[in-house]
Amino acid sequence: MALFVAIGIRLVVLQTVDTPAYADGGVAERLRTVQLPAPRGAIYDRDGAALAHSVEARYVYADPTQVEDIEATALRLSPLLGVPASKLAEKMQPRKRNGVDSQFAYLARGVDIDRAREIAALDLPGIRTQRDERREVPGGDLAANLLGFTSVDMVGLEGLEARFDDLLHGEDGERTFEMGLGAPIPGGYSRTTQAKPGSSIVLTIDRDLQFMTQRILAEQARQAQASTAAAIVLDVRTGEVLAQASHPTYNAAKPQASEPTDREDAATSFVVDPGSVHKAITFGAALQEGVITEDTSFPVANSVVKGDTPFTDTHFANGRRMSVAGMMAYSSNVGTIEIADKLGQERLIDYQRRFGLGEPTGVGIPGEASGRLLPPEEWSDSSYGSVPIGHSVDATPLQMAAAYAAIANDGTYIQPHLVKETIDPKGKRTAAEPPATRPVLSPENARSLRTLMEAVTTVDRATGLAAAVAGYRVAGKTGTGWRLVDGKKQPGNVASFIGMAPAENPRYVIAVFVHSPGGGGGEVAAPAFRDMMTFTLRHFKVPPSTEPAPKFTVFP
Repeated sequence: MALFVAIGIRLVVLQTVDTPAYADGGVAERLRTVQLPAPRGAIYDRDGAALAHSVEARYVYADPTQVEDIEATALRLSPLLGVPASKLAEKMQPRKRNGVDSQFAYLARGVDIDRAREIAALDLPGIRTQRDERREVPGGDLAANLLGFTSVDMVGLEGLEARFDDLLHGEDGERTFEMGLGAPIPGGYSRTTQAKPGSSIVLTIDRDLQFMTQRILAEQARQAQASTAAAIVLDVRTGEVLAQASHPTYNAAKPQASEPTDREDAATSFVVDPGSVHKAITFGAALQEGVITEDTSFPVANSVVKGDTPFTDTHFANGRRMSVAGMMAYSSNVGTIEIADKLGQERLIDYQRRFGLGEPTGVGIPGEASGRLLPPEEWSDSSYGSVPIGHSVDATPLQMAAAYAAIANDGTYIQPHLVKETIDPKGKRTAAEPPATRPVLSPENARSLRTLMEAVTTVDRATGLAAAVAGYRVAGKTGTGWRLVDGKKQPGNVASFIGMAPAENPRYVIAVFVHSPGGGGGEVAAPAFRDMMTFTLRHFKVPPSTEPAPKFTVFP
């Protein structure tokens, strides 16, 4: 009797007093923690069309301590996950983490929900699925060089996905719960920290215009056998980047198949000696400083020597008096150098900086090149000939496009930008910070410069006739420069054309740069500009010009 009483008392103690202690003693071994990924914000075009967004998916994971037959399990999962059985088997091998048997190993991320249900239906010991998300890029290569891509863990790796990763990513949550006999214990310990979704970004990009710009650029690059090409469309009045295309490009939905050079944003990383498109900066500075007027003319020789370097024109004036409009139309090196001599080195460098050369635009693309201006102390005698005509100057296509946008915007520079607004998880919209602005030319001198640049697309035998757009007046400039890699000139030419329309009241600036084995801006870049500008003006329903372009006299 005494023995039974003692046993009874002990049972009562175990079931009442000591129960919590014994129960808690096994909790740590029964706890499982799973991540709750934060939904990543989307990237939209200016009209709300998704350029990159996340969709609900599942991740498949293994608890190696519960997998009964690794090889057989791997063979059954391999065709469903599209992963070699050997790789799955390796992931399911028992291993220790911090001295404890690991109970979690990812087998696949971003799995379709229906496929995950198939896997769950197999009821394989130690194999489970949880909510995940997968990044989708509906357009494939549409704006891919701008967007960049993410890792399977939804971390931005390149492009805008990387630049704004902190904003887009949000904060992951987690769920910790008790497991018993392969399933959560009803009423057992459970704690959930909810994920906080990321914010979304609305770009200034117009999806339809981006598509056409890319298509036209790719076709022109193919015809020219180009290694690299870039095109930018800017809204003159706001500085918004409406399209920014690169060649080559890649499918942002499948970035693993691409080369790093395919993924570069050529508009901000393609450093060139711009060549004659730089002459607009030289002429603009000379107009603003009173060195020339719209009606200036003077005799122009066929060539001039600076230091030990001769500079020659392609359209010989033979010493005749030539108007500044004619110098612009025929892209006179000799005339431009003479104007720069009167302007002076110090003022020319000052206006290069005012127009935005020598520093990144800050458009928002990671790794944007700054370009480089030749410091005064590095000028040689030949620099007084090369710099005014766009050589010994390092610039990106976007920098040059922004400089021309200042001319189009009555002389006011507006920082080009890609982000229009952000949208927080609750739907609140916040406009992006206003772009930086600064005066460069007076409105009167900007208009005079635009008038001179109309000669490029209208004067007989001018260099930019192929850039003319039916029904609209176009002001612009051709260029033939070089590509620079680590400061070294590369084989081939960089043909360019930058222009604006309608010239009498510009709405858009388009810049086209093409690095190919040969060819100038008038032959290689101007036709692509024409097609892009034609589509842009029609897309935004800009009325045709009502007055014809001025008539110019080349040799007064």
